[in-house]
Amino acid sequence: MNTRLLALPVVAALSLTAGYNTVAGANAGGIGTGAATATSRLNQPTPTPTTSPTSTDTTTPTSTPTSTETETSTPTASPTSSPSPVGPGCASLPESGPGSPAELAKEPVATAASHVPDLSTLVAMAKKAGLVEALNSATDITIFAPNNAAFDKIPKAERDKLLANRNELTKVLTYHIIQGRKTPADLEKGDFTTLEGDKLTTTRSGDSYKIGNAQLVCGNLQTRNATLYIIDSVLKPGG
Repeated sequence: MNTRLLALPVVAALSLTAGYNTVAGANAGGIGTGAATATSRLNQPTPTPTTSPTSTDTTTPTSTPTSTETETSTPTASPTSSPSPVGPGCASLPESGPGSPAELAKEPVATAASHVPDLSTLVAMAKKAGLVEALNSATDITIFAPNNAAFDKIPKAERDKLLANRNELTKVLTYHIIQGRKTPADLEKGDFTTLEGDKLTTTRSGDSYKIGNAQLVCGNLQTRNATLYIIDSVLKPGG
């Protein structure tokens, strides 16, 4: 599929009205004061901790096992390639092929999102904002992606107004993005600064997760460069 036709910004609208779920948050020290600033943060890689080189032991063993000894080696545990998705809506994902967890893990996030039918509106908005390339080239981010039903809650006139204002659209989308890959455990009681600059809180109650005032539909979906959480409402920064 042509990745230029794909788009996946995830976010909230400063200018949206009652159609949006309000998420309280104070502007974090002026971070993301404009669309250009928010977009540029997508290209900032997550710092990699410096590791000290391990010294090489060249000492020759003083004894060797006899022929009657059995040398047992412990295999190194391989990391899980795709952590288990969480959320009531995960059952609707295909088990294989485009849009399945295994296939999503092979693709950059905007491309992966374009293969999830329930994210088609979000993908279209990401394309309109010109964020597809930035999303696909970002390093280790988490996206809270409103599904199509979430955008349907917003009156059409408000959606059209948002689409006509690229700066506001970028703010909305980048409010749904945070730096770093977040696990479900991170979301149990989370307080994050989004790429847009405002705060976003997350909580867990039993098997349910809330992202701001939105409910988690399906999350912990791994893509090549991001972790994806599908939510049922469009978030609103500030409030």
